[in-house]
Amino acid sequence: METNQPILSLHQLKKAYNGKEVLKGVDLDVFPGQIIGYIGPNGAGKSTTVKIILGLEEYDAGSVRLFGEEITSASVEYKKRIGYVPELADLYDNLTAQEYLTFSGELYGMAPVEADEKAEKLMSLFGLSEVYHSRIASYSKGMKQKTLIIASLLHDPDILFLDEPINGLDANSVMIFKELLAQLAAEGKTIFYSSHIMDVVEKISSRIILLHQGTVAANGSFEELKNQNLEGSLEEIFNQLTGFTEHKETASEIVSVVRGV
Repeated sequence: METNQPILSLHQLKKAYNGKEVLKGVDLDVFPGQIIGYIGPNGAGKSTTVKIILGLEEYDAGSVRLFGEEITSASVEYKKRIGYVPELADLYDNLTAQEYLTFSGELYGMAPVEADEKAEKLMSLFGLSEVYHSRIASYSKGMKQKTLIIASLLHDPDILFLDEPINGLDANSVMIFKELLAQLAAEGKTIFYSSHIMDVVEKISSRIILLHQGTVAANGSFEELKNQNLEGSLEEIFNQLTGFTEHKETASEIVSVVRGV
């Protein structure tokens, strides 16, 4: 369910920290209904890009347009149309899921009763109905991750930013989550999915964007990337484009150290 008008546009986006350029002119158009696999080595600028789009970081040059407006001139209302699952999140452990999710819904403009009812239904569908009124401090990592996912979906956002969203999820929950993303995209929602788990990115993404050393090194569907004289799995394509070829040698050396050889 893609349209001709991008929901997100980055043009010559630049950002530096302490004189070191992290983003060196990123150009990117993202359209409704796309699942974008946003990948790259650590330090490539993935998290920085997302934080800039969310308004959590300022940028040095270029432009960021979301929902057709430059984010620097838009009111904060645009944030109500965004869902976000960060890689590392500090949940309010002393709150129950009911308190946390109702509070999250209210921040996005939902009425408390609506947020509570919706959250309770989603917790049940994620297999967490029995702990809805329990403190989050008592949750396992997987339960906390499901609660974060629910918080990102509760207000029915138009675009979702997901950073390693399946960390801690069991196999059945991962299957549900991948199907959920496919159905949301079919309804016109846009998914911006960042992960180091290449086989998942390869399977779920309608388009893959590889960020390397602050620039876009690859942009296309998995099939398109393979047709650009790139062969093998997404992991192999990733290694080819980033120039990382020492994984086998390094692993062998680690085994040697472990075995005391």
